[in-house]
Amino acid sequence: MWDPQQYLAFDDHRTRPFLDLLSRVTAAEPRVVVDLGCGPGHLTEILARRWPGATVRALDSSPEMVAAARDRGVDATLGAVQEWQPGARTDVVVCNAVLHWVPGHPGLLTEWMRRLPTGAFLAIQVPGNFDAPSHRAIRQVAARDEWRDALGGAGIREPRAVLDPAGYADLLADSGAAVDAWETTYLQRLTGEDPVLEWVTGTALRPVRGALDDARWQEFTAQLAPLLRSAYPRRADGTTWLPFRRVFAVARKR
Repeated sequence: MWDPQQYLAFDDHRTRPFLDLLSRVTAAEPRVVVDLGCGPGHLTEILARRWPGATVRALDSSPEMVAAARDRGVDATLGAVQEWQPGARTDVVVCNAVLHWVPGHPGLLTEWMRRLPTGAFLAIQVPGNFDAPSHRAIRQVAARDEWRDALGGAGIREPRAVLDPAGYADLLADSGAAVDAWETTYLQRLTGEDPVLEWVTGTALRPVRGALDDARWQEFTAQLAPLLRSAYPRRADGTTWLPFRRVFAVARKR
């Protein structure tokens, strides 16, 4: 279960990659703009302001996120990204920080590019930090005997969950698109007692939280927190640096 408030706790850091992605989408007057994996809808609102003449649609698989988006006035629909298909008037598709949760998503991108109209844009961004100390620590704790049966993998992301920029560029170019692909490592300045734990609680640890009751969740995070503190030490000024790699691709169908 997604928690919109937990997710929005780091709104500035989560918004910046979306804006960097959107800056490479040069569509002038798209007819339909779709936000796949819209979350609580705060970024969908940016799409509506960017293209006020477009019909902006949103989709998310979390009932909690869809409810939060609708509270903002966003036309959000409950549904799985894997089941969505573009229509004949879909000129911009934005899929921000979603596809790492979708096994086999490269094939999905190929299918979307096939169905999109000529001139349409497909813009994606995925975390590329699955081999970072934070995720290695999560996998280390989850692999312990006391958690292995309770979690059963629990959707914990492996390093191969996403491609690198060249991988997405090749895939989309082979689908007949002009492609701009890149990666950025953001050095995020966090504050608080266990800021990295708070960060991953809103994203990477969501499947773990869903698999455990409150007491077991407290046990799991009590074991994880010291590993994260060691990997990401607090500075003398009380802040903590969290390097976060992200992978981007913007494709325009020829």
